[in-house]
Parts: sequence; structure tokens; C-alpha cells
Amino acid sequence: MKHTLSVLVQDEAGVLSRIAGLFARRGFNIESLAVGPAEQLGISRITMIIPGDNRTIEQLTKQLYKLINILKVQDITHIPCVERELMLIKVRAMSNNRSMILEIADIFRAKVVDIAHNYLILEVTGDPGKMVAFEQLLNEYGIVEIARTGKISLIRSSNVNTELLRKTFNQNIISN
Repeated sequence: MKHTLSVLVQDEAGVLSRIAGLFARRGFNIESLAVGPAEQLGISRITMIIPGDNRTIEQLTKQLYKLINILKVQDITHIPCVERELMLIKVRAMSNNRSMILEIADIFRAKVVDIAHNYLILEVTGDPGKMVAFEQLLNEYGIVEIARTGKISLIRSSNVNTELLRKTFNQNIISN
């Protein structure tokens, strides 16, 4: 299972290197990593996607707390969160298929950020499932390049689990 860890760290040189070293020494892969300033000056938030079972993640959390500059570690996998990724995607856009690509972009609320004679670069944000669906649809037109951020995530103050609501909604549609 994949776990989402949210880690608050003091924003100092070498923190990310020490975290990556900890994971490498233990043979764990970081599938996704996003780092940026947090709400307080001098503090950064690291969001990591780590494969592993609950016991493994618990041990990694304990090991992270032993590192200097680690302020807080949370496994937010099963907590209602807002999750987003950003993807830039360059796709072949010939005159005969450009309108279809733009229609797909519109449906996914993607923005055109660069246009050339035979190419478009599109920017799309959303949950990881949206990124995969968008990429799959554009695949038939010829994807040239993709740059994708890691997932970022914040715990919902409302405690509303939109993933659970989405599943319930979809089950209701199927059963009707």
C-alpha cells in the first residue's frame, strides 16, 4: 500500500539529503516527493508517497523523528485531505487534431501555456487520478514530454472525506 507522509522540517541545508539518505539506507523508495515553504517562516513541508505496510511506515516515522531538524511527521493516508499535483504536458497538435486536444484540455480545466506550429504545452492540476486520465486521453495524439510534480496534501479541517463521498456517489449510480 502507498502511504502519504507529511513532514514539517526546519528549513536548513541538508535536511532533504538526510531524509533521502535514511530511506536509501533502509532500501525504501520514495515514489513522490514535493517540498516547499510551510505556513511559518523557516519551516518547510515535505509530502512523500512511500510504499509499505503500516508497520514499516511506523518504523520509518520513528526513524525520521531521530533526525535533526524534523519537527512533525504525520501519516495522512487515511485522513481526509485535499491532494493536488501539477503536470505540464507537451503534445503534438497538428491542425487536424488541435481542436480535439483543446476540447480535452477544456474538459479537464487545463490551461494552454505555450503554443507552437505543431505543439501545445498544457498545464493541469488535480488529484493523481485526473493526471492519469488526462495523460491517457492525450496519448493518442503523441505526447512529447511530461513534467509532473509530486503530490502535495493538506488535512481537511472540515473532516469531509470526499474520496468516500465519490465512491458512495458512484456506487449509487451503478446500483440505479
